[in-house]
Amino acid sequence: MRQKVAIGLSGGVDSSVAAALLLRAGYEVIGVTMRHLPGDTVNSCCSLEAVVDARRVAKKLGIKHHLVDVEGTFYQRVIEPFEMGYLQGQTPNPCAACNRYIKFGAMWEWAESQGCDYLATGHYVRRIEADDGYQLWRARDLTKDQSYLLYSLGQEDLAHCLFPLGEYQKVQTRALAEEWDLITAQKPDSQELCFVPKNDYAGYLAEHRPEATRPGDIVNESGEVLGRHQGIAFYTVGQRKRLGITARTPQYVVALDNEANQVVVGEREAVMADRLSLDKVHYVSDTVIDGSYEGQVKSRYNMEPAPAWWTANGPHAADVRFVEPQWALTPGQVATLYDGERLLAGGRIAKP
Repeated sequence: MRQKVAIGLSGGVDSSVAAALLLRAGYEVIGVTMRHLPGDTVNSCCSLEAVVDARRVAKKLGIKHHLVDVEGTFYQRVIEPFEMGYLQGQTPNPCAACNRYIKFGAMWEWAESQGCDYLATGHYVRRIEADDGYQLWRARDLTKDQSYLLYSLGQEDLAHCLFPLGEYQKVQTRALAEEWDLITAQKPDSQELCFVPKNDYAGYLAEHRPEATRPGDIVNESGEVLGRHQGIAFYTVGQRKRLGITARTPQYVVALDNEANQVVVGEREAVMADRLSLDKVHYVSDTVIDGSYEGQVKSRYNMEPAPAWWTANGPHAADVRFVEPQWALTPGQVATLYDGERLLAGGRIAKP
C-alpha cells in the first residue's frame, strides 16, 4: 500500500514542486492550504489568489485539495504573541511560531485525521534518518536554507515530516516547475509577513494595538535626552534610520527599555555584543547538551552562523558566548546552534 502524504500548498512555486516530487516518488498525495486570516486578506499565502493558485496546482497534478480554517489558532499562537512582544520592547519572529503551531502543529493534526503517514512542506531543509534518530541539516541551497525557523521540531515531529526540496537549488525548483508546466513557475517569492500589509509594522501596531503609541524619551547611554519617540514598539535594536534626532556621530538603537519607556541609542560599537541569553530553548534530538558546546550560532535569519560556545541553563534556557562580537543581538529574535550544517538546537533571545 502506498504511503499517504499531506502537502501544505501555499500557492507558491516551492510547495507546488514539492507536491510533484512526492508524486514522482510514488506517494499518495493530498494538498492542504491552511486559511489563517480572513478571506479578504491581500497578502501572500492567505490571499484569494494564493488559494486559487494552490487549487490550480492540485488540479494540474491530479490530487485533491482541501482548505482548512485555523484562524483562531493563528491569532492565539502567532498574532497575539507578535503584538505583545513588540509592546514589551522585543522584536518577535512570528514565522518561527507559525511553523511550530500552524504548519507542524494544526496542519499535522488535520493530516493525521485524514489517515496520512507524513506531512510535507516546501521548506528548504534536509531531514536525515541516522542511527541515533532524526536529524535536521541545512539545505543544499544555503541561500534558501530555512532550518533556522524549524529549530522547535523534535523527534516526534520529524518522524512524520518530509522536505522534498532539501537537496535542490532554487533555480532547479523553478526549472522543474517550468518543465511540469505549473502555474506557479515564475511566481515571485513572498517577502512579507502575511498579516502585516506592505510590511508596515508601525501602521499595523498603531491600528491593532493603540497602546503602542505611548510617547517617551530617546536617550543616550548616559541618560541624556536626545529626542522623543512615539512608542518603543516602533523601534528595533540596530536601527539607525527614522530616529528623528541630531547627533555628531551616527546613532543606533542599542536597547529598548520597556519599564522606563525609553529608546536607548549609541554609536555602532555599542550595538555589538558577544554574549546572549536564551529562553524557550528546544533541542532537535530532545536531549539537552551537557556542559559547554563549541559550535556555530546563527542569531538572525539573514546572517551566517558564527563560532560560539553554547551552555545549557536547564532544559529550556541557554547562554551563548561568541568568539567575535555580533551585530544587533535582538530580544525576541531566534538564535540557533549548528554543528557544521547540522541543526542542534535553538531558542528565543531573552537578552544580549
